[in-house]
Amino acid sequence: MFDLIRANKRRSALLIAGFVVLLTLVGLAVGQLLGDGLVGTVIALVISAGMAFASYWKADAIALAVSRAQPADPEVYQRLHNLVEGLCIAAGLPKPRVYVVDDPAPNAFATGRNPKHAAIAVTTGLLEKLNRVELEGVLAHELSHIRNYDILISTLAVTLVGAIAVVTQMAIRMMWWNGGRERRSGDRNDTGNPLAIVGFVLLIFAPLLSRLMQAAVSRRRETLADVSACQLTRYPPGLISALEKLRDDCTVTHAASTATAHLWIEQPMSGVGDHGRLGGINRLFDTHPPLDERIALLKEL
Repeated sequence: MFDLIRANKRRSALLIAGFVVLLTLVGLAVGQLLGDGLVGTVIALVISAGMAFASYWKADAIALAVSRAQPADPEVYQRLHNLVEGLCIAAGLPKPRVYVVDDPAPNAFATGRNPKHAAIAVTTGLLEKLNRVELEGVLAHELSHIRNYDILISTLAVTLVGAIAVVTQMAIRMMWWNGGRERRSGDRNDTGNPLAIVGFVLLIFAPLLSRLMQAAVSRRRETLADVSACQLTRYPPGLISALEKLRDDCTVTHAASTATAHLWIEQPMSGVGDHGRLGGINRLFDTHPPLDERIALLKEL
C-alpha cells in the first residue's frame, strides 16, 4: 500500500512538471508566431503566475460557490459533523469546514490550499443514500485528499490548464487580428517557416494535451485517496460498499461543472459509462478511474 502511495506521488509530481514544460513551450510558440520568443514566454509565465496566486488563495471559495454549497448546520447535520470530527482526531488533522450541497446525486468533494484552510462538501443525496459506515468511508476518502495535499495539486493542475487555455486563445485571436502576421522589424512572417508551423500546431493541441494531463493527475489522486481512506478507517468494506452504491446510482450531479469535476469522489458529469464507438476516446478525459477498478483494488487490500 505504501509503495502505491509513493508511486502515485512521484507520478503526480512528474505530471505537474509536465504542465510547466507544456506551458513554457506554449509561450515559446506564441513568441515564435508573434516574432519574439522571449516575449511570448514571459507572457505565458506571467499569466500562469497570476492565475496560480489567485487560485491558491481563493480556489476553495470559488469551488464552493460554483457547487452552491452551504455551511452544514451542526444541529441539523449532527451525524455528519460527528463523523468528520472523529476521523480528524484519528488522522491528526484540524477539522475542515463542513458544507452541504442540495443535490439528489450521492457525491462529495474536498477543497482548499492546505489542511488548515480546507473544506469538505457532501450532497444531500449522499447523506440520504449511505449508512453511517459507508458515509465514514467517503469522508475518510475526502480527508485523505486533504492530508495528502491532493487539494493543492488539483488546484495547481486546474490553474495550469486554465493558463494554457488563456494563452493559446489570446495568441490565436492576436494572429486572427493581424497580431502575428508582422514581425517587430516590419517584415511579414514566412508562413512556411517550420518553427512557425510547429508553434501553430502546438497552440491548437495544447489545450487538449493539458486536459489529458489534468485527467491523469486526478485519476492518480483518487486511487491514492481510496487506499489512504482504508488505512484511516481500518475497514475497507465501508468504502467498498459506498463506491458500489455510487456505481449503481445513475443520478447526475447537477451541482458539478467541468471546472470542478475532478474534485468529486465520483465522476459527476453525464456521459460516464459510454461504451459506444467513441467510448475509448471519451474515457481518456475521465477525471476518475472506473469505479469497478477502484472497488477491485480495495478488495485486494
